[in-house]
Amino acid sequence: MRGTWCAALSGQFVAMNVSRLAFKLSRGVLNTITPPIPTAYQWASLYSPTAARPLLDMSQGVPGTPPPEVLRTALGMAASSPTSFGYCPAEGEPLLRKALADEMKVIYGSDADVTAEDIALTAGCNMAFFATIMSLADAGDEVILPVPWYFNHQMDLTLLGIKPVPLQTLPEDGFSPSVERCRSLITPRTKAISLVTPNNPTGATYSPALLASFLNLAAEHNVALIVDETYRDFVLDGVPHRLFSGPWRNNFIHLFSFSKSYCLPGHRLGAIVASPLLIKQIRTVLDCLQICPPRPIQIALTQLLPTLRPFVRETAMAIRARHELFRRVLPKRWTVGAQGGYFAFVKHPFVGVSSLEVSKRLATELGVVSLPSAFFCEEEDVGEAGWDKARWIRFSVANVDDEKVKKILSVRDQYDPVNSTLIAWQLDYFRHARSFTGMTTAFSRLLLA
Repeated sequence: MRGTWCAALSGQFVAMNVSRLAFKLSRGVLNTITPPIPTAYQWASLYSPTAARPLLDMSQGVPGTPPPEVLRTALGMAASSPTSFGYCPAEGEPLLRKALADEMKVIYGSDADVTAEDIALTAGCNMAFFATIMSLADAGDEVILPVPWYFNHQMDLTLLGIKPVPLQTLPEDGFSPSVERCRSLITPRTKAISLVTPNNPTGATYSPALLASFLNLAAEHNVALIVDETYRDFVLDGVPHRLFSGPWRNNFIHLFSFSKSYCLPGHRLGAIVASPLLIKQIRTVLDCLQICPPRPIQIALTQLLPTLRPFVRETAMAIRARHELFRRVLPKRWTVGAQGGYFAFVKHPFVGVSSLEVSKRLATELGVVSLPSAFFCEEEDVGEAGWDKARWIRFSVANVDDEKVKKILSVRDQYDPVNSTLIAWQLDYFRHARSFTGMTTAFSRLLLA
């Protein structure tokens, strides 16, 4: 269902509509929400940056640093090599699939039972999810998604005529999903339970025990458990889980993105790890959707993958430090519900004011671009009993570079975000204007040159 924020965005294109289409569009695309990220960037375009306060993009989950030089060099060489211009298998380069299987034994433990035959490479992790769903479900089937959900997953399901079934998560649970609540949602039409950990948008990291419980639930009901682990390398305390050390192939499907760990989202490379019986069917879908994943980045990564682990860990430690800094500069009346991966999910203090309004004004008037909770749940779910969905905002801490973080540290001791009057802007009708001023001033300190 399109929300009012989608309808408002669509209005900007009316002026370009010089003629009517002579044919009908698919119900799937018409029922799918407008992509949210361009909405946030439209807000950002209305802001006039200054030297003291340039635009700060904390909306999209984009790496704030480039990949290491050795990878950039290898990529340049691979892109110019005559051998990289042809097709590779639909499921990706065999040598990179083998390298990824070996890498997963480092991440998940030496007893992780993963081979190259379990892996298909894709043009990004969104492609991995789309191809997986197309292989599992038909129009009219159901897939359970925790709410707040990653909007592209909800969009993919709607586009295919598959019903996304919301599994409500709660702030008091740190936005971790409940196995028992999920059990109550399973019907004969359920084809899969789909999780993201560390989560997008909340940042919640699901424990190994919780993931094992969900796999048991999936096995009990003969459905698939899809786990998108795009941000797995930002789990620094222990292994993400031990699912690969047991009999996992009957029900478990793992998705991964190279974009965040290796800082190369524009080169579109993801992976599906599943039973070879499923990979065989997914290969058919991939042959139709992508023919093959991009070759130069595959060739560049094949030999380098084992050597890049220190870079990946260093990046993860830097982002953990940014999370800690974010929590320190956040004014007291703003509440962090969960943090992890790239994201912090924060409750603003303005009762009766939607996160859509707060995010829009942060972007247009202060140049701080974020995403409101309205982008991560159905419109009718906002304000549902249990917790106030209308008051939460997602901030991406990965988009803030190290130099800006250092500047924050240098001014923090001289700065009182609650009492500062650097920014006079406030919501006209709200009693807690001082706390909002503190919040916006804290973000302004991110921008000092």
